[in-house]
Amino acid sequence: MAMQTADDKALTKHILSCHAPDGRSHNVKPLFNVVEEILQPFNLGTGGPADMFAVPFATFDDKTQDIDFVGMLVEELTYIIHQIYSKISLGGYGGDAHETTIEVLKILSCFAWEAKMVLTLVAFGVNYGEFWLVVQLYSPDQLANSIAFLKGASDFPEENKTLEPKIEGLKNLMKGILDISKCILGFSDFPVQYNTLDTPALSNALASIPTAVYWTIRSVVACWWQSIGIISLDQESITTAADKLTSTTEGWELSAFASKVEAMHRHLTLCYQQLDEKRDSDAYQAIVRLVQMTHTDDNTKILKAFIPVHDNQLPLYDSSTKKRVSVDVLSKTIVLLLISDLEISQEEIAILEQLYNEARHFSQPQKNLYEVVWLPVVDRSTPWSVEKQKQFETLQFMMPWHSLHHPSLLEPTALHYMKKNWNFAKKPIVVVLDQQGRVANPNALHMMWIWGSVAFPFTSMREDVLWKEETWRLELLIDGIDPLTLSWLAEGKPICLYGGEDIDWIRKFTLTARKVSRATWTPLELLYVGKSNPSEKVRRNNETIADEKLSHYWSDLTLIWFFWVRIESMWYSKMQQGKTADNDPLMQELVKMLSYDVSGKGWAIISKGPEMATAKGDTMLVSFKEFDHWKEHVEERGFVHALNDHLHQVQTPPLGVHLALATSTAEKAS
Repeated sequence: MAMQTADDKALTKHILSCHAPDGRSHNVKPLFNVVEEILQPFNLGTGGPADMFAVPFATFDDKTQDIDFVGMLVEELTYIIHQIYSKISLGGYGGDAHETTIEVLKILSCFAWEAKMVLTLVAFGVNYGEFWLVVQLYSPDQLANSIAFLKGASDFPEENKTLEPKIEGLKNLMKGILDISKCILGFSDFPVQYNTLDTPALSNALASIPTAVYWTIRSVVACWWQSIGIISLDQESITTAADKLTSTTEGWELSAFASKVEAMHRHLTLCYQQLDEKRDSDAYQAIVRLVQMTHTDDNTKILKAFIPVHDNQLPLYDSSTKKRVSVDVLSKTIVLLLISDLEISQEEIAILEQLYNEARHFSQPQKNLYEVVWLPVVDRSTPWSVEKQKQFETLQFMMPWHSLHHPSLLEPTALHYMKKNWNFAKKPIVVVLDQQGRVANPNALHMMWIWGSVAFPFTSMREDVLWKEETWRLELLIDGIDPLTLSWLAEGKPICLYGGEDIDWIRKFTLTARKVSRATWTPLELLYVGKSNPSEKVRRNNETIADEKLSHYWSDLTLIWFFWVRIESMWYSKMQQGKTADNDPLMQELVKMLSYDVSGKGWAIISKGPEMATAKGDTMLVSFKEFDHWKEHVEERGFVHALNDHLHQVQTPPLGVHLALATSTAEKAS
């Protein structure tokens, strides 16, 4: 702010002389939230961006608790509020606004600065109710008509163009009052230690807040008197009064007040942003240190940093009891943090539920050894709506594990840490915290998709062990997805998995494959596995395959989705271990399959026992059409081996596989 003049210094000294706090603390934020709802019609239609000081969420329970708390607080402070109301009302329109403001500050001398401001707004809210009913809702509202009659303004016109600028001025000033009030209240959120640190941003703010509170209250006084003046007019004097309102000092000072409040709001906002950046940096570094520590006595310290508890809240929801619980119920357990937005699919939840139940059974007889906690992530820059609340509650109801009682309870700095250190973007992840609070796996979701409960306790070490036991085989791809396919494997039948969206290629390939199967007396089983993120086209392909009896298929598109999720999970898991197609044979095959899927064209894998033959659709179709070139080797070398030999002769290495896969992955993550 600009350097203070002698008058400014004298005003500040006068304001501070009215301040004699008695040490009591009043939580006036819930009270302000109620008052803001009363005063909100002044700001309808502004269409501005989300306020950085606004509380973005409020659950029904929280609102109920706030209303109960506000009721008790108002009852406690009724006398004070009445004194403020009387002092400003008796000043009347055209009184000395400065002297009235000083008198209000004297009434509130024992309160903190933010409490002085909020209590004045509470008193104004009563006066505002009369004003808004009469002026804005006058014609259609019977209550407004009655109030107008009692105020002697029964002939108040339905529309009065001469007073519209005055009412608009009130709206603009009220918006500024609410904005700066939220800003001042925001400073009370900072930890106590910031008051003892050499923090220039906070020093500047603390030095400015008394004057800002003075101008806020003085602006409220101006709004109050203007509203009294307007609703007290009758039809005969309205034109004369309108002229008077614009000719007097009070007529022009609304805009002056608005400019003054706006300037102070800009200054305090800048201080707040600087302080907020420091707080976020300090909080982030604290979380970094906390995660790096080993907590032999308490494994919930990380959780408490991610979900800070205020006012003895119970931040978690236990689905088994349908009650809110403390973070302490997770003490000494292996905790899996399921981190996702509200777009997590029902299919993902259903499969995770199956794995959750299996893993809990797997971890017995040690009860409560393993728990899952859902941390929902939402965009805080957009208002929380009824639709979002319903979406959240629907997902929460579907989950059999613990979850945050509400997304607002997740610490924003913790989300920053998750994105930066655990690579959370949009797709769900599962972070494993062991019983000492250490991060045992930054994302175990991939190994859960691949191996299910066998992967328990889902640590990175367990992941390494499981991969050492794996080879490229059909059992790895299918696992427990389809019992019929597993029965074919048990019977030793050659199996062909094929996919893509081109129905013309599907017809040609399946018919040609059946001819080759009959010619070699090979009981080849064909199974269509579609494409990742199966669309309407895959569903129609299933119908065509069924109608024309081309092959087996998965009628449940969830199975197709899960098949491809597992393939992608294998790729991610390998990448997490530092493997590439250049140094890992299994990774080469995964990259090949995913590149085929990205293309959308046909492809096929044919397997019998440990032997696998893989190729894109055109190449596999050509090899089958050229069966005469390799049929003589089938009896000697086996069907798959002979096919593989011919494929090596006709197929060329896929170009741009890495680029295509990386592009696809980036698109899905965005």
